[in-house]
Amino acid sequence: MVAHLLNIDDTLATVVSGGLGLPELPQAFPATVEPRQDLLPSDALSIIKNAPKTFEGRKLGILVSDGAPAVLVNALIEIVEKLPAVYEIVAPKIAGAVLDDGTLIEAKQKIDGGPSILYDAVAVILSPDGAAMLAGDKTAKDFVSDAFGHAKFIACNAEALPLLHAAGVSEKERDDGVVTIASAKDAKAFITLCGEVRFWNREFNVDLDAAGFLEANKG
Repeated sequence: MVAHLLNIDDTLATVVSGGLGLPELPQAFPATVEPRQDLLPSDALSIIKNAPKTFEGRKLGILVSDGAPAVLVNALIEIVEKLPAVYEIVAPKIAGAVLDDGTLIEAKQKIDGGPSILYDAVAVILSPDGAAMLAGDKTAKDFVSDAFGHAKFIACNAEALPLLHAAGVSEKERDDGVVTIASAKDAKAFITLCGEVRFWNREFNVDLDAAGFLEANKG
């Protein structure tokens, strides 16, 4: 494979070779036709650049706790349903959570069995007590750290920040793909942002292969 990549892009071949742990680059595979290196990149061939810029048809995971602000949870649900897209409520208890207006919102997943890998984007809407409790829960921290590591968009209210910090997503680590929301307007802006599907620039900070590719392209 790497021998063929050398006929396509030297940098890509070098990065792949390093990721595979090859001690040295192989010889390029003999090409039947002399490879052309004068062609410009084509946006028409890009999967990312041609993806629909909408969250329609995708899935949002909403992690909530008792005392979470109902206005934010309900706003996210309403916006997602209008797209239409789908959502699942994830909570510390399988029965769900009692929001700050006294309503019980049923959970589809208990946090132990509802990892963020199931979702295209996640929202973490907690009460101060809920954030403090979940900051000591490994699966809740994994929910956040996995979403961050997979370059997913993450929304949270200010009260949920202690969980993000415990999960390794500190203020220093947070980027434009991690959004703090405080109103229905903020929730709508977040779902619009999720139309990009992933915050790809984060890859250069959290993925060794992406970082290696960036380093190889310097200069």
